[in-house]
Amino acid sequence: MVINLRIREEIIGKEVLNGQAEVLGRVKDVEANEETNEIESLILSKGGISESLGLSSNEVIVPIEQVKQIGDKILLIDKIEYSF
Repeated sequence: MVINLRIREEIIGKEVLNGQAEVLGRVKDVEANEETNEIESLILSKGGISESLGLSSNEVIVPIEQVKQIGDKILLIDKIEYSF
């Protein structure tokens, strides 16, 4: 459980880019399997003023299999299109 909390702290808030380097949003939350301590998906939000006020429901769930690289930003594989 400690591992999940540390990973969440490091990933939440990072920008997520598609294969064309377009910003899709930021990581709002992380879904993890509590038994295996593995990340299953990222929950992205578009952001903006309505998001900060809790009024926005613009979020998308990205399966971890779609993540190509995690660094300062999170890069997704090329073939998937995401929209809010």
